[in-house]
Amino acid sequence: MEEQITCDVRGMHCAGCVGNVEKAISGVPGVMDVKVNLVTEKAWITVGEDAPDFADIMDAVDRAGFTLKTVAADAGQRREELMEADQLKMDEARRRMVQAWGLSVPIIIWMIPEMFFHVAWPSKTVFDIGMLVLAAPVLLWAGWPTFRGAWKSAINRAPNMDVLIAMGSGASLLTGVASVLGHFLSFPVVLNYAGVGAMIMAFHLTGRFVETRSRGRASQAIKKLLTLEARTARIVTTEDGTEIEREVGIEEVVVGDVMIVRPGEKVPTDGEVIDGFSSVDESIATGESMPVVKGPGDPVIGATINGGGVLRVRATGVGEDTFLANVIRLVEQAQSSEVPIQQFADRVTAIFVPTVIVIAVGTFLLWMLLPGLLGDIVRWAEGFLPWVDSSLDPLSLALFAAIAVLVIACPCALGLATPTALMVGSGLGAENGILIRSGEAIQALKDVRIILLDKTGTITRGRPTVTGITTLSGDLEEKELLGIAASVERHSEHPIGRAIVTTAEERGVELSAIKDAEAIPGRGMVGVLDGLRVTVGSTALVGSDEEQDSQVRPHLDVFEERGETAVVVSRDGIPIGVIAVADPIKPESPAAIAALKKMGLEPVMITGDNQRTARAIASQVGIDRVIAGVMPDRKSEEVARLQREGEVVAMVGDGINDAPALALANVGIAIGTGTDIAIESADITLVQGELTAVVKAVKLSRATFSKIRQNLFWAYFYNAVALPVAILGMLHPLIAEAAMAFSSINVVSNSARLRRLNLKSTD
Repeated sequence: MEEQITCDVRGMHCAGCVGNVEKAISGVPGVMDVKVNLVTEKAWITVGEDAPDFADIMDAVDRAGFTLKTVAADAGQRREELMEADQLKMDEARRRMVQAWGLSVPIIIWMIPEMFFHVAWPSKTVFDIGMLVLAAPVLLWAGWPTFRGAWKSAINRAPNMDVLIAMGSGASLLTGVASVLGHFLSFPVVLNYAGVGAMIMAFHLTGRFVETRSRGRASQAIKKLLTLEARTARIVTTEDGTEIEREVGIEEVVVGDVMIVRPGEKVPTDGEVIDGFSSVDESIATGESMPVVKGPGDPVIGATINGGGVLRVRATGVGEDTFLANVIRLVEQAQSSEVPIQQFADRVTAIFVPTVIVIAVGTFLLWMLLPGLLGDIVRWAEGFLPWVDSSLDPLSLALFAAIAVLVIACPCALGLATPTALMVGSGLGAENGILIRSGEAIQALKDVRIILLDKTGTITRGRPTVTGITTLSGDLEEKELLGIAASVERHSEHPIGRAIVTTAEERGVELSAIKDAEAIPGRGMVGVLDGLRVTVGSTALVGSDEEQDSQVRPHLDVFEERGETAVVVSRDGIPIGVIAVADPIKPESPAAIAALKKMGLEPVMITGDNQRTARAIASQVGIDRVIAGVMPDRKSEEVARLQREGEVVAMVGDGINDAPALALANVGIAIGTGTDIAIESADITLVQGELTAVVKAVKLSRATFSKIRQNLFWAYFYNAVALPVAILGMLHPLIAEAAMAFSSINVVSNSARLRRLNLKSTD
């Protein structure tokens, strides 16, 4: 039996780090699969029956240069650990940045006259010694974790971004050592780049700090969800016949406890109202600001806020079984998943650092072997780039270009491009009642052309009511006909059957005992009443002859033209009446359909109703294409048929019979008010239960994928343009490092801008 372990990973900085952690964990016997997310700094490890000792996994990760720990199960503890870890990372990054710049500022003052104005110091020896003394602590003190990470990744034969920075800044420091030795040992003095190396490290650590802060903001969705949970609950107990209220920690609440929720308080956990009336703010679940009126029998969601009345709530879900816990799981699951477009980026980043090292070595050799050819380019650039100096010796020019190549290349931007956008998008969705299960759904939804909409519960309210009763026998009254039909339908779970039973109960009709009750899927119910076989359902179930059909058909036509579903009641094969049932259309459905069309999608309604009834309902909401008369078990076949025709299909449904179609569709979208089975089968769950939420989901998915494409484009474009400039010796290593840091920050910031998306509007 498989089991998934969720862990925190500390020490990752780029896509290469992710690969190193995955490689280390995958190498432990018993690990079946592992996914690591750079932005959330989490690992999801799947182990089999022969699960390894967790200590072995931790040791493997530690040898790779990183730290692994399990995630706390308790939400409160997780919240505290997450906040503490983020603050520690922020403080550490800030401290090292300040240390680096504290010594780099004097270096800049020391270097500026020579670097930009080519004014030589009176004593070159003093200059070189001072530069080395100032630069060494920046690299070997503030930048020591970078060198340590580079060494560990190198010995594991999986070089990451730390290797490039360590090689670039380390090579610069060695030129300082060589310059100083050259003054005393009488061999040629190379240009001293030690100060450049220090500033490379300072820019690098500044980028790390800004990136850490930006990533913290991008991941705020999970933190916000974790802070929503109530800390305490007021439960009611009975002692010696007297009710006593006592306040307990939320972890002490168990299913069945009765909780008192006063005005302005959070509902402690998921439950059902057993007494009282109030309006409840459910915006954390649905994203809608309008409060929802709750009374006895209504479900309430933990962490929502009670309005003006006192409620007694019986707990139905606690701990990891609550709505909020499920939301957090879905968001984390989405953030751990990979978008297909990321696979190409992953293949590139896997060979990125080794390729850059080869290019840097090739650049050095090229400058040493062809100094004349490349020198012409330098002399040309010298006219407009103040940091270019064609008078330098070939070795100095070769080092200048090679160091720039090492520090300009940036796998960080490639590694952050997809997960940061996915993190912000899934978090924004959770805040607005759109729960995205997988990143793949985001990419698939942008290609969807057909939105297949189940009628009942999606376009309509899903709560049909009886709208008409017609008897076909002169001695049979409407009330008696309703009683016969309701007696049979009492054994049905179908919405139409429940509507008939509810109407009978409301009218005070007495129901009779039925023998051999049986549901015929998609057709109706059969049972024996007073020795006679009674059927309630479609004409196909009744099996009437031509004469009987001519008697029933006019009544069916009248009802169906009004968009109502008509069922025929028969006794021993003879029709005795027709009952019309209508499922009211949700008020927002027409506007949602219009919005989907405006977005270039084709809404298609699928229903078990006959063609005439289906078209009547479709016309009311503006749907042009209808697939009618589809049995519950045939919906998935219709999805497959559309896919064979070359369509990319999104299926929207809310019932048990929708689950196969939701699973088969390119994107399955479950209305959150539906069944757990439908929700578990879907890629996207809409908590709101309204069709306008589908519009929001499409809008969010398109915007998220757009950010992913923008991030990947700029990451590739940046490297494609910057590397050739560095190879030609026209890019100063300091500017290269600053640009490298900026590219990573730009990717994270661009993803964070997704939070500005207005999902409230369906325009």
